[in-house]
Amino acid sequence: MPTVDRVLSDETADETGAERSTVHRPIAHRLPTHRSAAAPPGAGTEPTVSVIVPALNEARNLPHVFARLPEVDEIVLVDGGSTDDTVAVARRLRPDIRVVRQNRRGKGNALACGFAAATGDIIVMIDADGSTDPLEIPSFVQTLRAGADFAKGSRFGPRGGSADITRLRRAGNKCLSVLVNALFGTRYSDLCYGYNAFWARHLHVFALDSTSPAPDNADGRLWGDGFEIETLLNLRAARADLDIVEVPSFEHSRIHGVSNLNAFTDGMRVLRTIAREWRPRQRNAAKTEVRDGARVG
Repeated sequence: MPTVDRVLSDETADETGAERSTVHRPIAHRLPTHRSAAAPPGAGTEPTVSVIVPALNEARNLPHVFARLPEVDEIVLVDGGSTDDTVAVARRLRPDIRVVRQNRRGKGNALACGFAAATGDIIVMIDADGSTDPLEIPSFVQTLRAGADFAKGSRFGPRGGSADITRLRRAGNKCLSVLVNALFGTRYSDLCYGYNAFWARHLHVFALDSTSPAPDNADGRLWGDGFEIETLLNLRAARADLDIVEVPSFEHSRIHGVSNLNAFTDGMRVLRTIAREWRPRQRNAAKTEVRDGARVG
């Protein structure tokens, strides 16, 4: 079962409630190549939900994002060393929010730190720039409660969409998705999208490092600390044979500021991630088939 290494939170303030909203729930599409016998914990009880929000200089965007949050049990803001009022704005808007300082650089490291600090049964990841719609959170939660292990957002499935993706990024995403589906036996329609949710009990599967200090290299990041985190999570969820279900999602344009994503350099990191994750899969393929009696993933 997948999971991410639990990370150290450098600083916490606490959690927050959110405004209850009526949400349109799109139809989720199960990816039939994955299966899991695990049932959601606490049958008959309401699972608690933690929302992880990585942020770097997003003070102007947070009011828009937080205003659309449905009722959740915990919000964890992971600050990447903002030089604006990101943390102050977050605490003003949500007095009980928990604030965590990431220990290295990059979105991947921020998510790893947020995952480690989360206390909910369900972990949802959204962006602080307004591109991922918090009103879709109930759809992800419902998908998990219906039996999925990992609810994966998709902009390209039925009823999904994007107002932000460029033609170049769309083409690159399509090519990478086709490659992963061929190598890993998956049926992903949108490999490089970061709106996902999963049961916290699967965190260990992702094996993310949230405690090591920044390495002494050019960018001060470990592998997985950058935007390749989205692909890394998807591949490790598949390799762990989790029950993965795609949830239609609409990506909005960033409200304020400029994205740090670089289509070429980050695309190359995604390609290298696929190569890294594929090699151990090949080495373990024979062992997996013997253990399970059938090809998995």
